[in-house]
Amino acid sequence: MKMNVEESISLIKDYLIKKPNRKPANSLPIETNQLINNSKAKVIWFGHSAVLIEIEGKTLFLDPMLGKAPTPFPMFAGKRYSEKIPIEIRNLPFIDAILLSHDHYDHLDYGSIRKLKNKVGMFYAPLGVGSHLVHWGVAKEKIHEMDWWEEIQFDNLTFACTPSIHFSGRSVNDRNKTLWCSWVISGETTNLFFSGDSGFGPHFAQIGKKYGPFDLTMMECGQYDKRWSAIHMTPEETVQAQIDVNGKMLIPIHWAAFTLSLHEWTDPIVRVTKEAIKRKVKISTPRIGEAVYIHSDEYPDYKWWI
Repeated sequence: MKMNVEESISLIKDYLIKKPNRKPANSLPIETNQLINNSKAKVIWFGHSAVLIEIEGKTLFLDPMLGKAPTPFPMFAGKRYSEKIPIEIRNLPFIDAILLSHDHYDHLDYGSIRKLKNKVGMFYAPLGVGSHLVHWGVAKEKIHEMDWWEEIQFDNLTFACTPSIHFSGRSVNDRNKTLWCSWVISGETTNLFFSGDSGFGPHFAQIGKKYGPFDLTMMECGQYDKRWSAIHMTPEETVQAQIDVNGKMLIPIHWAAFTLSLHEWTDPIVRVTKEAIKRKVKISTPRIGEAVYIHSDEYPDYKWWI
């Protein structure tokens, strides 16, 4: 992501101006009593892009950023909207695999990985990201790095590391030293897509052609701005991406946890639901922590953010 001097100055000015509704006035409703480890395939959204998945006898966690702030300097950035998460790490079941999309702080969290690492079977990550995990105490034999379009069998599931349009880095001198990606998770009866972070592009149609249709997708729709449109989609583009990958049900992610952009905190969900209705795309809008059952005709679709 590169901006010219004029764009950089305008961005600084916009951040310095206090704007209303960039974060919720009150704590968000959190579901904390959802059953886990039962026979029904489901997705439980933890806010932002953290998603717990249970399918075909396996428990997976995608981008499990469960910390309080998406930065090593929380005093200078906004904290998590909610004071708690749906399931505390100590209460989580054994996690068969964690899948990571890239190494930005709002997706790869040091504290979360340190607390999770001893109750996780395997870690799957795009090229280079494993070095962070090793540094944080994860055993090398538990880490598998993958390139775009590479597939791997995980018992009865297949993981495919697929493209996204984004960038990586955790400091000023490691920009784009590691890869970023999206994920396809395929089982005998369930096919899922997780976008990671991405700008809109032809890769969605390519993924849909190769791996679709998808029973359910988890697609980013927040933290956008016209100055970084190349790395984050607008909500309307999210709906188009859902159509391109041939997804049957869309869960919007990458919102409702942190303020990382200048739009109102509800702008992503308002716009994506409006566009989904317009384009006749099925969309589920669960509360944080609320289970969405993948093969069910009933799913949460109410406007809890109002």
